[in-house]
This record gives sequence, structure tokens and C-alpha cells, in this order.
Amino acid sequence: MNSSSTVEPVVKEQAPLLFLILFFLVQVTVLTVFTVPFSWSLVWLALGSYFLRMFGITAAYHRYFSHASFKTSRVFQFILAWIGAMSMQKGPIWWAAHHRNHHKYSDTEKDIHSPSRKGFWYSHMLWFLRNDYNDYEVKLIPDFYKYPELRFLDRNHWIPPLSYAILLYLVGGWAWLVYGYAVSTFFLGHATWTINSLSHVYGSVRYDSRDTSKNNFWLALLTMGEGWHNNHHYYCSSANQGFYWYEVDVSYYILKVLSWFGIVWDLKKPPKKVLDEGIMRDREQKESKRLLRETKRNAKLKNKVGVLST
Repeated sequence: MNSSSTVEPVVKEQAPLLFLILFFLVQVTVLTVFTVPFSWSLVWLALGSYFLRMFGITAAYHRYFSHASFKTSRVFQFILAWIGAMSMQKGPIWWAAHHRNHHKYSDTEKDIHSPSRKGFWYSHMLWFLRNDYNDYEVKLIPDFYKYPELRFLDRNHWIPPLSYAILLYLVGGWAWLVYGYAVSTFFLGHATWTINSLSHVYGSVRYDSRDTSKNNFWLALLTMGEGWHNNHHYYCSSANQGFYWYEVDVSYYILKVLSWFGIVWDLKKPPKKVLDEGIMRDREQKESKRLLRETKRNAKLKNKVGVLST
């Protein structure tokens, strides 16, 4: 972040002590899984909790609050913000403001979590534990900062995850708390952060996005569509990050279903020009790989002929 810019603090405390304590407790409490007898029903609970809150990050925090890729009502906007906050990744305005900053400076020295500039662990999770990033530039997110309920949620981002943990305990006791919260939150966090770290290192490049963003099928499965990161960095305002039918994007599928009921609307999609360019680049890359294979094969044959002739 540019330290010379005007920053208006919304998270008032200099050291987010409660957040840090909760964060490290969650990382450690995943070990409580050994205190609960294994059952497939608890595994399904953990998966359901994981994907519910992953949707809160992918569709809400990322596609809606960061990129305004679709529209919704003020009530459902708050519901999306609450589900996203349940993931224990701070508030929606904080998250979106820093993400917009990331796109503005992607893979430059000013990028807050570039693995090529600052290393894997820093880009993966260490950056947001620093006091430097407690605040954010309000001018980056005037569209959502104007809502008092979102500012309240930003200041009190610990309320949704704590409420969720209490609810799980009240409904299913210790076992539900362990699998539905501790185990699920541990994997949810690290899966989300792979988009900051691994998706800028491993995968394929379709578009010239002028950074190191990659498309990665496996990360797309893990994060409900966020793994099509090169697509996203090239055309970031699209509600679907899997641009083609064969690019799995579960977050978009859910948004599409919600749009049928009028809960969300105006889902933005990449224009035909962008899609045509992607198809052309895929063909060019496929042809280049074919020619490379032929060149290697011919070279091997030539070497074999040379050996036999001597």
C-alpha cells in the first residue's frame, strides 16, 4: 500500500488483539479433531460449513464487494457480508479495499501479497497479520463504505464467526464445533489464501494480464471457481471467472440460480471480444505445444539415426 496516501482508520485498535488470538487459536484447534470419534456425518458437516463460507468469500467479498460484478438488494447485501465475515477473514469493506489495491498494483513492489515479490508465506497469510494493514484507503471503496451496517460489521468482524461457533455448539455440541468450525475454518482459510500465493505461481496463462496470475483447474475446484485467476485478472468485473462451459465455477452457478429468483441480478460477463481472444490464444498455445513435441521427436529420431550410422 502507498504509505503517502490518505488513510482513514476504521478498525480503531492499533493491534487487532482479539483477531490475532482467534486466528492462532483456530490454527491450533484443528488438532481437536483427534478428540472426536470419526464419522462421515461430521465430515459432511465440515464440507458444508467450508463451502457455505467459501461462497461468502468468493461470491460476496470478492465478486460483489471487491468488483461489483452483480447487483442485489441492501438486505441480501448484508447477508452476503455476514456469511463472508463468518469465514474469519475480517470485514467486507476491509477485504474489498485491500483486494482492489492488489489489482491496482498486481505483482509490483506495491502489491500487498505478491509471491514473486515477497515470498510464499508472506503472500499466503502473513501480510494480513501485520498492523500495517489494519486500515485501508476509503477512497478505494466509496460504493460500499457509505452503508453504516457494513461499517459496523467491519469494525466488529469478530461477531459473525463467534456467533457461528456458538450456534454450532448449541446445535451439535463439541463434535459440531470441532468439525463445523475448527476443522472447516482451518482448511477454508488456507484454501482461500492459495489464490494469493499458488495461483500466481502454478498454472497456465491464457491472457496477457501483465502480472503472474495463472489459471489452475485444481484450485478452481478447491475455491468454487477462483482458480481461473488469469481470466479474472484480465477481465476482473465478470461474475463468472470460468469463462467457458468447461471451466468449473460453482460460485457462478449458485449466483445464476439466485438470479432466477430475483435475489441477485445484472450478472456481468466477459464480452465476446475477450472470449474470442481466449479461444484464439488457446489454439495458438495448443499449436505451439504440438510443434514443440514434433521438434523434440524429430531431434530424437535424428540422434538415433546418427548413432546407427556410426
